Amino acid sequence: MDNLTHSLVGALLGQAGLKKKTGLAMPALIIGANLPDVDAACFFWLDGVEHLGFRRGITHGPPALVLLPLILAGLLWGFDRWQARRGRRPAARRPVNFKWLYLLSLIGCLTHPAFDWLNSYGIRLLEPFSHRWFYGDTLFIIDVWLWALMGFTLWFSLRREKRGGNWMQPAQLGIVIALAYIGGNWATSRSMSELGNLNVAYGKPIASPVPFAFWQRDIIFPDPNGRYEILPRFSGSSASQKVEHLGDVYLPSCQLAELAKTDSQVGAFLFWSRTPFIEQGSDGSLTLRDARFTDPRAAGRFSVPLPQEVCSSYFNERSGGSAPPTRDPPLPVPDDIAARQP
Repeated sequence: MDNLTHSLVGALLGQAGLKKKTGLAMPALIIGANLPDVDAACFFWLDGVEHLGFRRGITHGPPALVLLPLILAGLLWGFDRWQARRGRRPAARRPVNFKWLYLLSLIGCLTHPAFDWLNSYGIRLLEPFSHRWFYGDTLFIIDVWLWALMGFTLWFSLRREKRGGNWMQPAQLGIVIALAYIGGNWATSRSMSELGNLNVAYGKPIASPVPFAFWQRDIIFPDPNGRYEILPRFSGSSASQKVEHLGDVYLPSCQLAELAKTDSQVGAFLFWSRTPFIEQGSDGSLTLRDARFTDPRAAGRFSVPLPQEVCSSYFNERSGGSAPPTRDPPLPVPDDIAARQP
């Protein structure tokens, strides 16, 4: 998730009552909730899409989730002592307890991978013990509804605190509603990924969340050959839409594994990609993409150009390569959708 969401989670936990445990509790929770994203520093030394193979990995795994809170707690404890020595420690600050600073930093850090797991981007929860990617397919990376919900309840809690009222109750209610919202989205994704009425025989579809419309999903039908069928912004069997197709190149005909050994960007992309496909431009150029991120506003950040000679078989007729065998039978479509197609 985005860092605003992580910050709101940490702040709400503090306003729910945890900030009473020790001085500097709010910084411990808010900074802790963002701390695993310290891996963003990789942009200083990695080029292009190489960051895809590095981020959401080592700093999101078990060892980091134990050590990072310890470092944060130590820094906050030292900061409090430094202010005290200089006579600048705020009088209203509660006494600082290192044990609670560590526990709150740990709680904040643990919320980070939990929320990162919720989207379809992926996270390697077991690094460095396993490089496996995990996907929650529940929320889009930026969820404005979650922003609004948590932001309003946080503001209301702070307002009540300033006026001397019960300030923990709004934050606690906000957490409960946020969890219910997340649970509802999880159920929606699970339901749409089943799509029993489509009688899909090619593997379980991916129900990828989309921006703003939390009730819709991009339904991606997996195909190891690199030809994906997608129901964009699907909201149920009564939706009126066509099946879209992605992928111009027959992936088994491409020497991607060999190319990845010499091209770090291709290697990083393939390590991260869950639904890779290759798009052929009108000029014959080839671009490696991922079916989860095809929106024109973001697709450029999730793509790698490929040399044309790397592949030899195509699904379209633009190239001179041989065409691979087509899948049989074709993707079935619900009757109420098929009836609306020309």
